Amino acid sequence: MLMGLREVKRERTRRLIADKAFELFSDNGFGRTTVEQIAAAAEVGPSTLYRYFPTKEGLVLEFVDDCLADAVDWFHQQPAMDLPDGLRAVIERVLEQLERNPERIRAVFDLAEQTGSVSAHLNELIWRFRTDLADELVRRLPTDDPRRSEFVAALSAGIAMNIIETVVRVWVDTPDTVEAKALARRAMRLLSTGGVPLPGAPDA
Repeated sequence: MLMGLREVKRERTRRLIADKAFELFSDNGFGRTTVEQIAAAAEVGPSTLYRYFPTKEGLVLEFVDDCLADAVDWFHQQPAMDLPDGLRAVIERVLEQLERNPERIRAVFDLAEQTGSVSAHLNELIWRFRTDLADELVRRLPTDDPRRSEFVAALSAGIAMNIIETVVRVWVDTPDTVEAKALARRAMRLLSTGGVPLPGAPDA
C-alpha cells in the first residue's frame, strides 16, 4: 500500500530523529545524551520527538523494532504456505534487513551491554516478536485442538527467535567472516538433522 504525502513526511521525520539520536549516542554515550540535544540535532521540538518516540530506549532500538515487526507483518500477508518454509522465510527476512546496517546492530548490542534499560527494552521487543509470531502461527495451524496449536506455535516462535538471536550475536562478533543468512540456514539444518543435542523425549 502506498503512503500518502503526510505519512511519507512523518516517516522521514521519524527516521531523521532516530538517525540523529544514534549519532549522538555513539559519540557521547546513551546516558550523557539528552532528549533536548536529540531534538535540536533533528531540528524538531522535544514534544514532537516524544510523539514519535516516548522513550530514549525506543530511539536506540527503532531499527531492530522495525525489522522484527516487518517480518511478522509480511508473514501475516502471505497466503497459505508450508509452515516450515514460512518460518524460514521470516527468519531470513529479519536477518536480511539487519545485515543492511551492520554498524547500527553492533552499536545496539554495545549499548544494550552498557545500559540496563536498553537491554530490558530489547528483551521486551524480542518477547513481543515471539508472541506476535506465535499468534500468526496459531492462525495457520489446525484448529481441531487449540491447546496443541498454541503449544506448537509457542515452541516454533521461540526456536525462530533463538536462531535469529544466536546468528546475530555470532555475526556481530565476526562480521567479516560469516554471512547471517548462511549461518541461519546452517542452524536450521543442524536442528532438522539432529546436529544440535536437544533433550530427547522419555520412553514412557
